Amino acid sequence: MTASFYDTLNRQVIALLSGEDDQIAALANFSALLNDNLTDLNWVGFYLLKNEQLVLGPFQGKVACTRIPIGKGVCGTAVEKNQTQRIADVHQFVGHIACDSASVSELVVPLRHNGDVIGVLDIDSPSLSRFDEIDQQGVETLVKSLENCLFG
Repeated sequence: MTASFYDTLNRQVIALLSGEDDQIAALANFSALLNDNLTDLNWVGFYLLKNEQLVLGPFQGKVACTRIPIGKGVCGTAVEKNQTQRIADVHQFVGHIACDSASVSELVVPLRHNGDVIGVLDIDSPSLSRFDEIDQQGVETLVKSLENCLFG
């Protein structure tokens, strides 16, 4: 994907979510928008932080793991480190949690409110090295726009 693709998608995110303050509705539409516009994915959705663990939120894809401990797997590591995780081959990631054995690469971006991580956006692909720097920067911008729509 190109930077201009992500700029266009970001405008769509802002138009879709402007005025929507319900978190579940916004996360559901956000994940659907990404699923419809990004190629070569097999799962896109959210895990939300509840009682010191990540709990499955709105998503598009196959049945998923419902709970992930902080610090475990790619999603739990993104929360623990409070930073995006872009993994070219999840089978090389120590402690990877295989919710779907078809997933090979993963991009996980923290979702924040007032600087605190409240969940993660998780995007999986069946292809090796699916996500590059442009994808990471583009998706991080999309998540910022989501945060702005939800929390002002």
